[in-house]
Order: sequence, then C-alpha cells, then structure tokens
Amino acid sequence: MAKKFNHKIKIYYEDTDSGGVVYYANYLKYLERARSEAIYSLGLSNSKLQKDYGALIIVKSCNIRYKKPAKFEDDLEILSSVISKTRTSFSMTQIIKRNEEIISEAEVQLVTVNDEGKPIKIPEVLLKLFD
Repeated sequence: MAKKFNHKIKIYYEDTDSGGVVYYANYLKYLERARSEAIYSLGLSNSKLQKDYGALIIVKSCNIRYKKPAKFEDDLEILSSVISKTRTSFSMTQIIKRNEEIISEAEVQLVTVNDEGKPIKIPEVLLKLFD
C-alpha cells in the first residue's frame, strides 16, 4: 500500500476573489505545497534531491476536478499518495477536503529530470521512502 501524506492549509483573503471564493489556479499552489511537504516529511527536500542526486521533480501533467468551492477562512486538508511509479516518473492522487467533504481531486504525473531537463531515473532513496 502506498504511503499517504497529509497537509493542512487555511484559506486567507489573498487566496480569494471579491466574493470570498478561492481563485481556481490557487488550488495548483496548494497541491504543490502539499507535495513539497510530503518530500520534507520523508527527511528530504527538493534542494537536497538536486544537490545530492542531481534530480529535480517537475510536473508533467495535472488533471484537476473541482467539485465545490473553497472559501475565505476555510480549513482544508490535502491528502496525497503515490499511485504508480516507473523508472523516471510517478503519479500522485491529491484530494482536497473541507472537514470530510471532498471539494477537489487531482491526479498529477511527475517526472525526475537532471539540470538540463532530461528525464533520469528516480533516486533510489526517494523510491524506498514512497513505499
């Protein structure tokens, strides 16, 4: 079973439009923060992966489904898990919840690349920590 990661955020006024509803593109920022926090929770960081293993993690694709709007001062939880892996990429599912209600779901495909942007094998240290 894949490791699950949890990240909590609060919606601030700056995240919303004049009606207090979160601007749709901000969800992508929240998902990115949750993925970064997942890496930190494994005892790594993106800069350490680059420095020690020559690997950068980039988004290849993102499919996001908006179900209900997040609003000013909502407390949200982002649940992330790796659902598949190849030699050079992995896919994550990310679910944004308000209380127990799912308000958004995303599937994100990520690729490990070198400094020149060429795909490289996912560092073994990262693969081991995902399981």
